[in-house]
Amino acid sequence: MIFACQGICKAFGEEVIVKNGSFHIEEHEKAALVGINGAGKTTIFKMIVGELPLDAGNVVLTKGKTLGYLAQHQDMMSKGTIYDEVKTAKTELISMEQQIRAVESKMKHLSGDELEKSMETYHRLMTAFENANGYAYESEITGVLRGLGFEESDFGKRVDTLSGGQKTRVSLGKLLLTKPDILLLDEPTNHLDLNSIAWLETYLLNYPGAVLIVSHDRYFLNRVVTKIVEIENGELMTYLGNYHAYSEKKRQLRDARLKEYLNQQREIKHHEAVIEKLRSFNREKSIKRAESREKMLEKIKPVEKPLELHTEIHLKLEPAKISGQDVLLVEHLSKSFPPQTLFTDVNFEIKRGEHVAVIGDNGTGKTTLLKILNQVLPADSGCFHLGTNVQIGYYDQEHHILHMDKTIFDEISDDYPSLTGTQIRNMLAAFLFTGDDVFKLIGDLSGGERGRVSLAKLMLSEANFLILDEPTNHLDITSKEILEKALNDYTGTILYVSHDRYFINQTATRILDLVNHTFVNYIGDYDYYLEKKDELTAAYAGTTANTGTSFVPPKNAGISDSKLSWQEQKDAQAKERKRQNDLKKTEDKIASLEARSSQIDELMTQEEVYTNSIKCQELSKEKSTVEAELEALYETWELLAE
Repeated sequence: MIFACQGICKAFGEEVIVKNGSFHIEEHEKAALVGINGAGKTTIFKMIVGELPLDAGNVVLTKGKTLGYLAQHQDMMSKGTIYDEVKTAKTELISMEQQIRAVESKMKHLSGDELEKSMETYHRLMTAFENANGYAYESEITGVLRGLGFEESDFGKRVDTLSGGQKTRVSLGKLLLTKPDILLLDEPTNHLDLNSIAWLETYLLNYPGAVLIVSHDRYFLNRVVTKIVEIENGELMTYLGNYHAYSEKKRQLRDARLKEYLNQQREIKHHEAVIEKLRSFNREKSIKRAESREKMLEKIKPVEKPLELHTEIHLKLEPAKISGQDVLLVEHLSKSFPPQTLFTDVNFEIKRGEHVAVIGDNGTGKTTLLKILNQVLPADSGCFHLGTNVQIGYYDQEHHILHMDKTIFDEISDDYPSLTGTQIRNMLAAFLFTGDDVFKLIGDLSGGERGRVSLAKLMLSEANFLILDEPTNHLDITSKEILEKALNDYTGTILYVSHDRYFINQTATRILDLVNHTFVNYIGDYDYYLEKKDELTAAYAGTTANTGTSFVPPKNAGISDSKLSWQEQKDAQAKERKRQNDLKKTEDKIASLEARSSQIDELMTQEEVYTNSIKCQELSKEKSTVEAELEALYETWELLAE
């Protein structure tokens, strides 16, 4: 074990983030911390690195081990270049190299004992330098920067002029080159394109230390991690395996827990019904039996009902009218921002019902293409045509048409007055707005939150051609799954840009890869794209692309439910009818005997009876027989009632 959280607790007022949570990470282990947005993942990371105090518990790092942390947001104000900033990760090696050069220079002028001492120092420094792969550190820096999507022409850019996403990539590169014994990475794939994510996967798989990752990228988690730590409602639970294994195990556990809960609820209701019936007999023995059952009922330890899954919220997205078979025709389209050429002489068409994903490196022009199709930007040359009855619904991360002075709830209800309050809340809940969140002003929301409101509005729009730019950004895994199901059930046409490979695999029937200023077409999902990437890119884009490793999540084998034969069903129905008849006969017999028992009690109070010893003996004997029969009938009734 290299690292552990033991009984950690954290709350902000009445909001409990984690209570008595524990997990550990072994050396060389690759693990993920998962949970819905707001569950407390980043808070746990901040407690681990000491940025936030723990309310209780301990964070233990094995003595002598180092820990490195990549936060989601970076505030780097260095005036140095990208290369110089990342190079600081190798400060010790650079210092050692300078010492070696100084000793080399000094030895030229030494002799005797002084020379011998300097030679010893030189050999010691050289051994340490070589063991740390010192001769290759510059190429290592270049390799990491290129892997994270920086071109060599970017290396000289000043850090303080970079975007937030670029600063995060610089920080990630610097951290990877520092090589701590355990890496804590909070959303490391944000701001990376597909090639950079694939590079990072390979890097982490071969990383000699341990890694703990927070990520909503399910494809990435499937490739990299072998353990999942989930935080849900303040509790930490550990699952072995990748994300697919975790989600399957979690589903099985929830199903089993729900079955256990429902079975116990049926058992409790049955006991309560039996107790009520026994008390209705209003006999001493039946009341005692009822009391005995009540004590047994009190000893039952209640099973907590599993929380309702957010995926049980079903979003229904349906176009108002059907478009023509030909939805979009693009002919000879070109666009440049000199000196950069994005794409030239592009031709493709989209048919009704297709789900087309546009992929490619950052900066190649994917979002620009969507803006041209929505007439936000003009093309340099070429044209496009929309088919008959095509109505576009556009989601653009940069141009949200929202009213800053409205609440989230009003933003939806004003545009869709026919929706009930419950329908609006269900839609907003699917996009992470619950409780009083729906009454927040649009103007007070973050960019990501505004994007989610825009996406919710789009899902309600009745358009028959959806054009989406990174629709899964800022969504947690649960919300992505809800969106995936809504899009898969959608009968209209979809064109979208995304870096989420799992999302693409789930929703795309076709992929357009923007490479070398043109589009390469793949009829299939992301796994098919990986399989054919090198072959088709070489054939249609004039170059050989970097090889990506394909990972196909295991598929669930179809399980057919066994069905009772007609004869078995008939036998079961006959058996149930007999039980009901026997139960009714037993209840009638109990009622008859109880009536006779009461009648005997009444007779025994009459003077002509209690003064007649023979009559008293007869009634007393009959009373005993009735009570014995009733005792047996109570047991029979309970058995039949089960």
